[in-house]
Amino acid sequence: MNYPKVYTSEQACPINLVGETGQAVQISIHAPSQYICANCERILPDWKRQPFLRVVIVLQQSRYQLVEKTAEVESEKERLREKFMRFGCDLAFNLRDRGYLTDLIDPRTGYPLLSHPGAIPHDDTAVVKALLNYPVIKNQCRVLIHPDWGAAVYPSILISEAPPIVIEWVTKGIASVHGWKEIDY
Repeated sequence: MNYPKVYTSEQACPINLVGETGQAVQISIHAPSQYICANCERILPDWKRQPFLRVVIVLQQSRYQLVEKTAEVESEKERLREKFMRFGCDLAFNLRDRGYLTDLIDPRTGYPLLSHPGAIPHDDTAVVKALLNYPVIKNQCRVLIHPDWGAAVYPSILISEAPPIVIEWVTKGIASVHGWKEIDY
C-alpha cells in the first residue's frame, strides 16, 4: 500500500510508519498553530513564555470510519488512544530526559498528561485542521477527513520545545518498540 507523505516546512522527511496490523501512522512536526500561540499559558499553565514550541501531530489509521458512535468504533478509538498514550509517554519522557520541556495531550480530554491542566482544553482536531488543512465534519463530535483514509483517522498531539531534528530522531528510535516500522518511499 502507498501511504501519503506529510511534508512540513520544518521537516525534510516525513515520518511514515506502518503498524503490525498494516495500519498506517503519520507523524509530522510543525510550528504551533495560532490557537496554541494565543492560548499556550491557558492550555499549559506550567509553560511560561516558551519561545520555540513544536507541535508533533500523530495520525493513526483506524480500522473503522470514526463517524458513527458504535461499540466497535468506541473500542477502536480507545485502542488508538492507548497506543498513542504509550508512544507519547515514551517520546515525551525521552525528550524530557534530554532537557526539553515536552507534554502530550490526552485526546479524550484535551488536557496535558504531564503538566497541570490549564483553564481551557486543547483541541486536537482544530489544530490538525489548521496545520494540515484537512477538512472536518461535524457530527456528534468533530471528525477529521484524511485525504486517503477518509474518516478512519485518529489524531493526537504532543507539544515540545525540542528542535524538529531531535524530535524526528527520537521518534524514529522508539517507533519499533511500539510495533511501528518506518516506510521508505
